[in-house]
Amino acid sequence: MSKKILVVDDHPQMRTMLKSYLTQEGFAIVTAANGQEALTAARHEKPDLIILDLMMPEMDGYEFLRLYGREANTPVIVLTAKLEEPDKVLGLELGADDYVTKPFSMRELTARVRAVLRRAAKAEPEAEVLRLADLTLDRGGRVVTLAGEPIDLTSSEFDLLAVLMAAPGRAFTRLELLERIQGAAYEGYERTIDVHIHNLRSKIEPDPANPRSIETVYGTGYRFASPRGK
Repeated sequence: MSKKILVVDDHPQMRTMLKSYLTQEGFAIVTAANGQEALTAARHEKPDLIILDLMMPEMDGYEFLRLYGREANTPVIVLTAKLEEPDKVLGLELGADDYVTKPFSMRELTARVRAVLRRAAKAEPEAEVLRLADLTLDRGGRVVTLAGEPIDLTSSEFDLLAVLMAAPGRAFTRLELLERIQGAAYEGYERTIDVHIHNLRSKIEPDPANPRSIETVYGTGYRFASPRGK
């Protein structure tokens, strides 16, 4: 069965181009012209992935992410014509899994779509539980708890935390982490990992400005702190 993708963009030519190309690639495509239409379409069509323009009239991509992110954990790739880093960062902070800056290569976008879908569909070992200090991660249930309280993580945040917790003390480069959580890594997009790490720290660290669990390894990337005595 074809994976269903919701394409959201206020430019008819862009919607037509994306629908035509991705249909040829074997996907089922639904389109919307703004965030409000996208909310209705997403609720009825239950897409496997959303390609979302950020700058749209009526309801922009940021507001869509805020609203729909409360209802579903659907993977999202954001499209932005803006070059400013804060626009990309805000999209990721609101739960997007990846971003592509216009103009873009259709082949690269398709590769990113497939990578995000592979990650979302990846079979996790059933009932595999990771425990470090008062943090527990259940791969099978995709649940994280801190001192017994559930922590609300995006799909990317969960996968990133799972990689780090599975190898405490090991330093991972940003590209390596990107490869682990997306199925593919692209130079120049390592900033994605920095944003996810920032979000994770804000959710699991008592003092995110002075993290004790997720450590920065300068010149390399990140690691989860080794248990004491190891």
